[in-house]
Amino acid sequence: MFNDDPTTPADDAASLTSDAVASNPAPSSAAPTQPAPGSGDAFSDLTLEQVKLALRRVKDPDLNLNIVDLGLVYDVRLIGKDVEVDMSLTSPGCPSGPEIMSDAERILKALPGVGEVTINLVWTPFWSPDRIEPRVRAYMGL
Repeated sequence: MFNDDPTTPADDAASLTSDAVASNPAPSSAAPTQPAPGSGDAFSDLTLEQVKLALRRVKDPDLNLNIVDLGLVYDVRLIGKDVEVDMSLTSPGCPSGPEIMSDAERILKALPGVGEVTINLVWTPFWSPDRIEPRVRAYMGL
């Protein structure tokens, strides 16, 4: 072994190195592993924010506005990997209701890490234009 420090014998330097290795053993193989690159596993922890962002892609075809900004989404819950959404429609006779609800379900099921998706149609409180996001209301002239 080569040692530049004349005050430390080569054998002492070797023992210091072996002591450092002994006090800091290699990580156990039981430790959690990192997701494989490109596997998508790093993104499998679903968040409420991801669900709400996905729901912004669902549009009311009559108004061409997303259901979140329209105030049609009342509540979103994550239960493990399952997603539950309480939402309403602009009126009970909304002809686009089935399309909007199936679009919401389809988009949520496509998110990585999602289990079951439940879309609950609720009428309480009844939807009104007051539920529309203020910036969208201003855009619409309401």
